[in-house]
Amino acid sequence: MRIDNLTVPLTTKLTGSQEQSGDKAAGFKDLLEEALNNVNNNLIGAEKITQDFALGKEVELHQVILATEQASLALQLTVQIRNKVIEAYQEVMRMQV
Repeated sequence: MRIDNLTVPLTTKLTGSQEQSGDKAAGFKDLLEEALNNVNNNLIGAEKITQDFALGKEVELHQVILATEQASLALQLTVQIRNKVIEAYQEVMRMQV
């Protein structure tokens, strides 16, 4: 039985060139895009492993549960981050100048 490593979807580091070049907006965009792609890949992987299990392929039940929970948690985290960003934007828009 093989145990796979767990990956955390939102852990990436900025390279020194991004920090020094002053191109922080592009760095943030790339970081956000990569994080969303990781969440999407988790969801697709969970769906594929669930289909494989349903078709009777050699997939263990615990692998299906772990992949599904990891994808679910990543999606919940993404939704909560989105909610906080929207809340912060609305708060800034309510400020009087």
